Amino acid sequence: MTLFSSPTCAMSHCARFVLYEKGVVADIEYYDPADPPEDLLELNPNGTSPTLIERDLVLYDARIIMEYLDERFPHPPLHQMDPVSRATARMLIKRIDQDWYQSLDEILYSGEKKSARAKKMLKESVLSAAPIFAARPYFMSDEFSLIDCAIAPLLWRLPGIGIDIATADEAITSYAQRIFKRPAFRRSLSTYEKEMADTIK
Repeated sequence: MTLFSSPTCAMSHCARFVLYEKGVVADIEYYDPADPPEDLLELNPNGTSPTLIERDLVLYDARIIMEYLDERFPHPPLHQMDPVSRATARMLIKRIDQDWYQSLDEILYSGEKKSARAKKMLKESVLSAAPIFAARPYFMSDEFSLIDCAIAPLLWRLPGIGIDIATADEAITSYAQRIFKRPAFRRSLSTYEKEMADTIK
């Protein structure tokens, strides 16, 4: 199994996090998405990151890769077993992508005016979720899950783009530090990500 991954992409980081949480033995090939290697282009002509290769299987969507890894390697499970909980988790991740990751992309890749607006929206949206972060040890759950794998890489990047999400009760920062201390999260960091702006204090 090989995971082709950008060293900077948050979505690629999510896939790497799941890979390490599962303890899967795989090669992680870091590359520049602007200049994908030929062996990747032969399997995925778009050269998008992340791309997972396992024998004849080629997957190149981070969320699909995360789901595949959870089903392919069922222990430890990162999804609830019952269909209702699994569907709810999928909807939450979709909402996180639409509300938070879309804003992150605008901050990183759009013009100054649009970026400033997206930064304000992202900060307000994450802060509005503080009661959810405070309610349970993990995001809307007592157990670590794929939802946490989806959120953590985004939270890791916020200080570097000038977003302070400290709250009076430190709900979000406490949650973030709890996830960041997981051995799998530490192993999932690329050299670039390790050198990013300080993590949430």
